[in-house]
Amino acid sequence: MARHELIEERLTHSAIGAFYDVYNKLGYGFLEHVYTMALERELLARGHRVCRELWVPVTYDGAELCKQRLDMVVDEKLIIEIKSTLDLPKVASRQLYAYLRATDLSVGLLLHFGAEPRFYRIVGPRTTCIKNGGV
Repeated sequence: MARHELIEERLTHSAIGAFYDVYNKLGYGFLEHVYTMALERELLARGHRVCRELWVPVTYDGAELCKQRLDMVVDEKLIIEIKSTLDLPKVASRQLYAYLRATDLSVGLLLHFGAEPRFYRIVGPRTTCIKNGGV
């Protein structure tokens, strides 16, 4: 059986590794900004470029309607959305998908620093891949 490559596979693998490293060191219970700062440090230590709290426009018929704030963009290729709630809100994956629609980026990671660490890999509308998630 042929192995299919995922979009930005190496980058997402590195980011997921960083996520688990942060979770294993901090555990559950902190607010989102604590995990965001720790993840940024971990990604920078791995040689990635990180842009936090990036505002991107949402347009309609060529006019800007509003701006959305992304938690993090890594290497100008990957959107990371971080949640630290006990239960992951149902809207969280839709939120990340909307961020992908508002940008030219193809893939995002939803990282849930909950009671159990979980990640979801979301592929944007400009690709031919299907949503892919996992633990």
